[in-house]
Amino acid sequence: MEQSLYEVSEDYIYHFAEWVKLAVELCGVLVIAWGVMISLWLYARRIFTRTEQDFIALRLTLARYLIVALEFQLAADIISTAIAPGWDQIGKLAAIATIRTVLNYFLEKEIDAEVEAIKTGDRNTFEDRMDEAADE
Repeated sequence: MEQSLYEVSEDYIYHFAEWVKLAVELCGVLVIAWGVMISLWLYARRIFTRTEQDFIALRLTLARYLIVALEFQLAADIISTAIAPGWDQIGKLAAIATIRTVLNYFLEKEIDAEVEAIKTGDRNTFEDRMDEAADE
């Protein structure tokens, strides 16, 4: 039985979207990997040098990469749902999007607070935040 032009086009679009989704997910993974490598390099540099042990730059660097990676992963989820919009998948996307958006919001909020403390020169705020993070 011969498929109609619509069905053939739909199949091609579906497979193309799957490849795009895979590529976007890969970009997210690569961003995380790159961010971790840079953060580890900063960490090693701080440990093996005689400079003051200030890990704020390390935390901010990793947080920025995580924010970008979360955006890539959310984009991949949206692509996945756009090509197969079943209610189950839409519900999963809503849950994932909510979790990733909340994570993104709090990471950005933390970065903004750190940057503001840097601008004002409030060193005690940094140290308090680092102590709080170490206690968690």
